[in-house]
Amino acid sequence: MNKQILAASALTAILGVTLAAPAFAAEQEKCYGIAKAGQNDCKGNSHSCAGQASKDNDPKEFKAVAAGTCTKMGGMLKDM
Repeated sequence: MNKQILAASALTAILGVTLAAPAFAAEQEKCYGIAKAGQNDCKGNSHSCAGQASKDNDPKEFKAVAAGTCTKMGGMLKDM
């Protein structure tokens, strides 16, 4: 019986952490000029979909990053 209680407790703990995780997700912001070729997040200067950037660090391409980290990574909050 102790094994059943332990298993139930472990399962409850795992579900609790899994269900609570989205509540702790950081806010995101668009960061221009940091996306590598093929790793942009959506619409750019010559296309309309993610993953279609043709060159690294294009100032018209963005990648979503945690709020407050863009400029620390050398990016810009607005496209050029």
